[in-house]
Amino acid sequence: MLRQRAMDTEHKKTNPTIQDVARVAGVSTASVSRAISLPDQVSEPTRLRITDAIRATGYVINRSARNLRRQQTGTIVALVPNIGNPFFSNILEGIETVCAEKEINVLIADTQKPSMSQSKLQAYFSNNTADGIVILDGTISLNEMRSAHANLPPMVTAGEWSADPTVPVVLVDNLRGAELAVSHLYELGHRTFGHVSGHLNHLPGRERLEGFKRTLQARHIDPSEAWIFGGDYSLESGHRAAQSWLELSNPPSAVFCAGDGMTFAFISTLHRAGVSVPDDVSVVGFDDLDVAQHYIPALTTIHQPRRALGASAARHLIDLMEGRRGETKPARHEPWLVVRDSTAVFRPG
Repeated sequence: MLRQRAMDTEHKKTNPTIQDVARVAGVSTASVSRAISLPDQVSEPTRLRITDAIRATGYVINRSARNLRRQQTGTIVALVPNIGNPFFSNILEGIETVCAEKEINVLIADTQKPSMSQSKLQAYFSNNTADGIVILDGTISLNEMRSAHANLPPMVTAGEWSADPTVPVVLVDNLRGAELAVSHLYELGHRTFGHVSGHLNHLPGRERLEGFKRTLQARHIDPSEAWIFGGDYSLESGHRAAQSWLELSNPPSAVFCAGDGMTFAFISTLHRAGVSVPDDVSVVGFDDLDVAQHYIPALTTIHQPRRALGASAARHLIDLMEGRRGETKPARHEPWLVVRDSTAVFRPG
């Protein structure tokens, strides 16, 4: 029946219209428009009839015109603090995969590059620039952006924390990750511990330190007796932490680092000083970057499901863009321990 209606339509017009689709599907033009723009708001049987009618008539959806009518750009922005950091690549991949399904373009902006001025950064928060924003940079102040723009586009924070209750937060369970790392070292027989921290002015760094201390307490080890080496996720901070470890008269036999990048620098600095990992000290990272399995020694680390984190952030953002408020409480993704070669059973020297 749909084919016959479509043939009748094609005899009359060479360029099928939305009215033709509605006629073939036996629905209103409003239903067709809603099925194209907001498919979740249309029942499955109706949506399938409309899809069949679009195929039968050869109707081509003009997405640029549709976005213009709805005053949308068809683009979201991902604000990344360092595009060269491999940690973000998998998150961005998850974001782009979900957005591609909705035919949404993803613009990636490096917030820390020298040419990124405050005015340029603020321009991204104009809803004439993008339909939504995924924020991966914990240093961005939403209060400043709100004072500069009366109407901000929908936003989601990924991997970082936002105190704004209207902005959904998607991140890994950092406390659980730290617990897994320290518990693994404890089960290997280690009783002296060190921690190379991340940024302590950002939630992930604070939570990983807190998880480190809590797990020691649960194992009846006084956290104040642990060595805390200040870090900021950079290679340089991992190098500095290793130098501090080398200067100790009785260094800890196990070290948990809050990020893989610091861990690589920590291990390589020890290696150059003649200290073996894991023979002299066991080391656990956090992230499970792609290179972790190829490092020497292959790195024991906490895996962050970064693609899933990015995909979750994109889905939350699309829900907001399409008028669905959804869940605004933090969505925490479960990490897991990946055991490789940088940890070993403790053997007293």
